Amino acid sequence: MPSFKRNMLLLSSQESFILSISVIRVESLCVRFVRRSDLLDAFQQVDEEEDINKVTRYFSYEHFYVLYCRFWELDHDRDYRITREDLLKYSDHSLSHMIVDRIFDAAPRPFEKTENFKDFLSYEDFIFFMLSEEDKSNEVSVRYWFTCVDVDGDGKLNNMEMRSFYAVQLHRMQCMGHEIVPFEDMLCQMMDMIKPANPEYLVAEDFLQSECSQVSGALFDALFNLNKYLMFEQRDPFVERQKREDEFGTDWDRFACIDYNRLAMEEEAREEEAMEIDWVTVDDKEEGDEFNGMGGLGSASEAPF
Repeated sequence: MPSFKRNMLLLSSQESFILSISVIRVESLCVRFVRRSDLLDAFQQVDEEEDINKVTRYFSYEHFYVLYCRFWELDHDRDYRITREDLLKYSDHSLSHMIVDRIFDAAPRPFEKTENFKDFLSYEDFIFFMLSEEDKSNEVSVRYWFTCVDVDGDGKLNNMEMRSFYAVQLHRMQCMGHEIVPFEDMLCQMMDMIKPANPEYLVAEDFLQSECSQVSGALFDALFNLNKYLMFEQRDPFVERQKREDEFGTDWDRFACIDYNRLAMEEEAREEEAMEIDWVTVDDKEEGDEFNGMGGLGSASEAPF
């Protein structure tokens, strides 16, 4: 329905710029935050740009489409709530059950007000989660995931906490037949990249160093996203250089563009399949009408989706 889709677009855009403007525990916007952000510049760009699809800041239809389709794929019972079992299926079961439990129990939810919020993720919560998952190079995402893996809540990520998360990853590697990367080797590699102020533990600020912005997310992937961690281990230096030189300003912009194209091709394939089915139905109807001596084609069948 056009009106429903329009409302969802407005909602997703609203949540996107709130996440981009405010710090992680701010639940409302004030004039000071707006003036310090690039939101007013984005309003000006939207007003001047004839093709809205060229504007990727806050008002991108492509971004909305990707967010909403991902949510819709997981929300099988259509109650606009994502359960733990639903979230485990995200991105081809890439997340460990341990981090999914932490997302529901401890992840920041600046928009949630219901009492039983730990039982499900609302659409707003899912937007917050997905933006953080697909772009771990910004402060909001770093603090989101740091809160999840900092199990004791002391503001320090120690070896015991990291080892407990990585133990699940080791088990998954073994079950899937991948080469095992020992915890010590993984941790040594990550520490060399992040270079924390204290070698005994990590704090959120260690991830936010300017020289670490593009690599610090690799540690989070190593702890709970097996698919991305394996991609990091098998990365092609040439492809990584291409990423640094492409036109995308953020990892999220790159992901959204790729995923939107994937979804668009899938939709086009479904439409072509439905058209073929409709033509077959029309042909069958014509033959049936001729056989029965009746005129007219009748109505084509609906596409099977």
